[in-house]
Amino acid sequence: MAAPTLDAAARAELPDAQAHGLWRRLPSNWTPFVQLARLDRPAGWQLLLAPSLSSICLADVYQLQTPSYWLLVLFLIGAVAMRGAGSTFNDLVDRKIDGQVERTRGRPLPSGRVSPFGATLFLVAQLLTGLFVLLSLNRFAILVGLFSLIPVTIYPFMKRFTSWPQAMLGLAFSWGALAGWAAQTGGLAAPAFWLYASSIAWTIGYDTIYAVQDRKDDVAAGVRSTALLFGEHIQLAVGLFYLVTVICAEIALVLAGAGLVAHLGLLAFAVHLVWQIRKLEGADEARALKLFRSNGLAGFLLSAGLFGESLLFYLVR
Repeated sequence: MAAPTLDAAARAELPDAQAHGLWRRLPSNWTPFVQLARLDRPAGWQLLLAPSLSSICLADVYQLQTPSYWLLVLFLIGAVAMRGAGSTFNDLVDRKIDGQVERTRGRPLPSGRVSPFGATLFLVAQLLTGLFVLLSLNRFAILVGLFSLIPVTIYPFMKRFTSWPQAMLGLAFSWGALAGWAAQTGGLAAPAFWLYASSIAWTIGYDTIYAVQDRKDDVAAGVRSTALLFGEHIQLAVGLFYLVTVICAEIALVLAGAGLVAHLGLLAFAVHLVWQIRKLEGADEARALKLFRSNGLAGFLLSAGLFGESLLFYLVR
């Protein structure tokens, strides 16, 4: 009899897994490592990648130059690798807590399908891939990238001490807004910092939505989140963070001298955020997960507008 596919195994063990494409065709003994790296949940690396792509394209607009395809590919590889590394590290730190939460007790470490030693080796492999990408950048970008390890390392511990772990996740997940600009220009400027602020606010918003799934279990496990902190005012709170997201992004675009195409991308992004806020009212766990996942592609609306703006420069120069 053929071994179970990833699709069947993942759905049985993790209710929020989305096995598809290549992952569906892999042997079942690869499943725990695919799940450790969250490859079966692509929204994570998409959310990590979007600020980087937006930053690279914003720098192209700022410098009036054509799109940098090689950098875009490098940051894609880096986003997948570092998302996987961050998730693996987070699961190593949280394996005891994850065992107390219904949604996460089937993860590879708390379920015993991967040993801590095996997960550590897998973590090292992913970090080496990320290091390869980092060393392919200029010296200043390498320095900026190394500093990203500070919020990445701190984040898994924040839920034990503060109701704002989503803020630390924002600092970590948004770092590409700085790294992308640094990789393209060899320095940092005001538009990059405003884009970073925009991404932080966006991350707090969408991860608050994500945390709606775990409110009951988080209380039982003694961990904190903004979803618990905001309580019945969660829709208003997420709306305010999304408002800050759009305002800061607009400032970044104006400072970079972005034109109509880039602003159309921002408008599409803003409309999507408004749609999320409207749907968040009375959302249960299933709807919260759906809304969170929608952000995986939503961030690319802004990136697409900025990419189109830089491509337009190439076509009309």
